[in-house]
Amino acid sequence: MTSDDHSTPEWLMKYFKDWFDPCPLYSKFDGLKIDWHDPTYANIPYSDPESWVKKAIKESRKGVRVVLLTRVDPSTKWWLELIASGARVACFFGRIKFTGTGSPNFASALWFL
Repeated sequence: MTSDDHSTPEWLMKYFKDWFDPCPLYSKFDGLKIDWHDPTYANIPYSDPESWVKKAIKESRKGVRVVLLTRVDPSTKWWLELIASGARVACFFGRIKFTGTGSPNFASALWFL
């Protein structure tokens, strides 16, 4: 099981400092059940990317600018859904170092919807 307690590194978060975050670390509210605000940045839970990807696509179709931080996983349905939606992707070379309970053992990508 993959831990979801990986906080966005400060060097990356500074670019999204004033953006709406529908799934902040250790939050008690459910960002999947609320409307997102423009612009939105989300470091989505690695344990359930598909639900968050579907929500991000839905919100972007309403005109909300969305940036998602995900794992690099091009063999998955949710990755292909992002491609089909017209989202642009930027993959990091190597693994980025997260804060929180440690860094995941896979590469990360930013999606722009």
